[in-house]
Amino acid sequence: MKDTLREVDLFFPNEVELRGITGTDDVREGLKSLENGRTRTIAKLGPRGAAALVDDAVVEVAAFPVEPVDTTGAGDSFDAGFLFAWLDGRPLPECLRWGTACGSLSTRGSGGTGYQAHRVEAERLLTGRP
Repeated sequence: MKDTLREVDLFFPNEVELRGITGTDDVREGLKSLENGRTRTIAKLGPRGAAALVDDAVVEVAAFPVEPVDTTGAGDSFDAGFLFAWLDGRPLPECLRWGTACGSLSTRGSGGTGYQAHRVEAERLLTGRP
């Protein structure tokens, strides 16, 4: 797996996958063990948010508080939100916030795609507007 990551720009494991690949429960240690000078690893931490390693320091963003109905697809929705911001050239902490906003909003109902956030919904959550 680590050899394959040398060919990857972004890698989005959840915390269970990160633990399985790295053998550690410590997010920082897990992220550090995957550092290869090329791949940006983004750890999805469920209700705890998300984290990434930048210059040997962990950048963490908290999840948005929601009453989840179904978490199916939340990780994929996180990825979509993160990539939306990343491809728009936004800073890493903002990309993490977009990811957590979209992941959080996707848990509002049952099913993996029916409650994915629209851009306006994510922006409202990010800015605290109703």
